[in-house]
Amino acid sequence: MTEKIQKLLANAGLGSRREIEGWISGGRVTVDGKIAGIGERATATAVICVDGRRIALAETAAPRVLVYNKPEGEISTRTDPKARATVFGALPGLKTGRWVAVGRLDVNTSGLLLFTNDGELANRLMHPATGIEREYRVRVRGEVTDEVVARLAAGVELDDGPARFERIVPGGGENANRWFSVIVREGRNREVRRLWESQGCTVSRLKRVRYGPVVLPSWIRLGQWADLPPGQIAGLYKAAGLEREVAPLVPHELQHRERQERRLRAGGGRRGQSRKH
Repeated sequence: MTEKIQKLLANAGLGSRREIEGWISGGRVTVDGKIAGIGERATATAVICVDGRRIALAETAAPRVLVYNKPEGEISTRTDPKARATVFGALPGLKTGRWVAVGRLDVNTSGLLLFTNDGELANRLMHPATGIEREYRVRVRGEVTDEVVARLAAGVELDDGPARFERIVPGGGENANRWFSVIVREGRNREVRRLWESQGCTVSRLKRVRYGPVVLPSWIRLGQWADLPPGQIAGLYKAAGLEREVAPLVPHELQHRERQERRLRAGGGRRGQSRKH
């Protein structure tokens, strides 16, 4: 069975299809020794190279998704000229491909980040057309009247277009500091903060607690990661509108997963489950 080259490479965790199409247009991708073209198809047994390095497609069949509890102070890029800690520094290694982050969180935001070795899954989960919900817990400083809440739910104009909260629910607090649960669908840069700022309010704490069907487990502490079970990975593919078989865990994998969860719940960890900076 043949697939478009950009899909094969995206499934191998190399990046999104759009990003890989740019590599193909730039002549960086070859198939069986010949420079590839946009729309070209190949099988998983073809010799596909990026910048002269062969990509082992056959070894990346099993999709993997990590749940990471990002602390404040970490940035969501692979490297930083200021040598600040990055979210990628805490992740386990991969034999082939690379981890692709599903969206970003700014340096002062904590909470749920998803990583996958399937670039196409990441791309679809982030795409505005998919409309995946992102839920946050937010502490707001300022006067939040019923009129402010109504405007944020109806929509306000930001510098990059109209935006709104799909849901906004009070979550406690009093006087000038109040907590809310809010949901957005687009995931624009600093969208939650900018929505509140448009009403003269300041966000003093912000934590993402859900991305689509995945909720951040309370037992995953700051700076720790855990593998998402196959059933939840299948749910992510469904939410993204993609069809892909997700095999259940075999007995030894299931035992490993159970040990991992017990260690995290107990507050311990093993190599790769806490920050390494």
